[in-house]
Amino acid sequence: MSAVDPQQRWNATRRLAWLAAAMALWGAAIAAKLLYLQVIRHEDYLRQARRQQERVIEIPAPRGTISDRNGQLLAISVPMASISVNPQQVPDLEVAADILSRILELDRTVLYGRLRHAEAAGRGFLWVKRKIAPEEAESLKSLRLNWIQFHQESQRHYPNGTLLANAIGSVNHAERGNAGLELALDDELAGHPGSARMLTDVRRRGIDSHMNTEPQAGASLTLTIDSRIQYTAERELARAVADHNARSASLVAMNPHTGEILAMASYPTFDPNYPPAPGDPPSKRFNYAVSVPFEPGSVFKAITLAAALETTRLRPDSLINCGNGSITLFGRTIREAGRGYGTIPMSLVLAKSSNVGAIQVGMQVGPERMYEYVRRFGFGSRTGITLPAESPGMVRSPRRWGKTSLHSIAMGHEIGTTTLQLARACSAIANGGLLVEPRIILKLGGKPFTTAPPRRIIKPETAITMRQMMEGVVVNPGGTGRRARLDGYSSGGKTGSAQIFDFETRRYTSTYNGTFMGFAPVTNPAVVIVVTLNGTRTTRGFGGVSAAPVFREVAQEALRVLDIPKDLPEVAPDEAAPEPEAEEPPDLAIAELGAPPVPEEDEQTPEAAAADTGPRVPDFQGMTMRAVLAQASELGLPVLVDGSGLARGQYPPPGSVLSAGERVRVRFAR
Repeated sequence: MSAVDPQQRWNATRRLAWLAAAMALWGAAIAAKLLYLQVIRHEDYLRQARRQQERVIEIPAPRGTISDRNGQLLAISVPMASISVNPQQVPDLEVAADILSRILELDRTVLYGRLRHAEAAGRGFLWVKRKIAPEEAESLKSLRLNWIQFHQESQRHYPNGTLLANAIGSVNHAERGNAGLELALDDELAGHPGSARMLTDVRRRGIDSHMNTEPQAGASLTLTIDSRIQYTAERELARAVADHNARSASLVAMNPHTGEILAMASYPTFDPNYPPAPGDPPSKRFNYAVSVPFEPGSVFKAITLAAALETTRLRPDSLINCGNGSITLFGRTIREAGRGYGTIPMSLVLAKSSNVGAIQVGMQVGPERMYEYVRRFGFGSRTGITLPAESPGMVRSPRRWGKTSLHSIAMGHEIGTTTLQLARACSAIANGGLLVEPRIILKLGGKPFTTAPPRRIIKPETAITMRQMMEGVVVNPGGTGRRARLDGYSSGGKTGSAQIFDFETRRYTSTYNGTFMGFAPVTNPAVVIVVTLNGTRTTRGFGGVSAAPVFREVAQEALRVLDIPKDLPEVAPDEAAPEPEAEEPPDLAIAELGAPPVPEEDEQTPEAAAADTGPRVPDFQGMTMRAVLAQASELGLPVLVDGSGLARGQYPPPGSVLSAGERVRVRFAR
């Protein structure tokens, strides 16, 4: 056997060495590449892979429900399906347009044009229709077409349609509040959306999903509103608007002790389940009760007399010279409607709504103290209720008053207020002198909603006296609020019939703001209701004719719902007092053209001027309770007593004729 040539062996060894080195370098290169791909560029390639294989889906949070104080749902969010397509993956755009337009009731030509435009632009997503009907979704799902994508969304639904719509508001297509409570508490109601990662195949179809964050539902909202009272309020307000050709109207019913709003109605109204129709005026969505101020007119005389009881020596039986129905101030003449009055007690100034009498009272109060009490009662500032666009009204400081401003303000002119502000002011009289903060929210997220504590603005005895005088507006034969009498309950209030002034022509128009604010029962009021009809266009559009009947119907329902015990005997229909005829329109006289707005003269009827037949009220002043009851029993007079000691005040005043169903109220003090 021949020996191997050393040179050949060396060459073979060298070739093997080179091959091994090459293999080692190749392995090192692979290892380096793997290190580069899997370690250095790991995050970059992982992100790219996830972009291709995963989708992050936002999971919308259900919007919080809104319900009334009894749990009746007023606003809920219901799940809805929305449809989209990827135009790049649709096999045949014409077939897709045929199918989708037929089932979703879309215009086929428009849809096909949208699909072609999106495909040409390279878009990978196109909404076809959002928030479709359940039957439409079922029809599409039954086709099992993988190029149709379904998305879960929600839609706000208002089960009661227009009920409380102006206060609740509405949402836009993205479920964000755009009016009312939906806007004011949008962040709380909206909640926080969640997210999920979905693993998809090459056609972007879902294979598996993983929840990243859970959606947090919006807070539930419980309102102070009672839907039963709200329904009656809206029904009666709409009826009054139709009967008296009013332009707009509002109503607020509230608990005078807590400030809880039991009903808040506005007219015109809308259905928040539908978007605004073309040509709809924005005013349909106004909340007139809080956003639109107006001149209150004679209802404001209650504030004037309350200020007088607090700051002067005037009392309900103090005699006021009403000038036989006429007074001239700085060249401006103001007359009463109908017949004028001579010298009458201050209680009758309120009951008969004497303009001249209110001026005389206001002059004794004076400008500085009048302004102080106007502000004390909350006029000129927002109430703080949780509703957007609340108006503070209009109250000018005394340094900006004209020569006759005090006289105008005493009768409710040269001042702007809202229905809610009037309800708050009337509540201070009804609850014993405390100004409460109105609230429409009872609970937010299950927790009680708190407001600022009430503050005292008038003495308790002032509030009691005002309640007694305001009862006279309703029960006095010549009172302007006779249509506010209730069955089985005592009530008190004040009418207002402000003739609307046109600042462009500087003349009065033939339209009125008819208002009534009142409470019931008188001794311990459970509800305060203020009704305002703006721009009434009939001679029956005064507050005592147009607004007081609305108060009566809503108060009757509210007291029934609240289960308030009756404090008066029922009056049979054939024993009830006859309904007064239509009042004559105000007789306004302006000696100085272009003067500030002249107050209205409240309505008076021929029946009010006629002498009634019935027993006359004796003078109980200074008598003991036993003596008062004995004399009343002897005369057959129904008497309601208040307090203890000696008789210090009474209503109706001595010598008045007591009409059928009326009682004599006697206040005792030591």
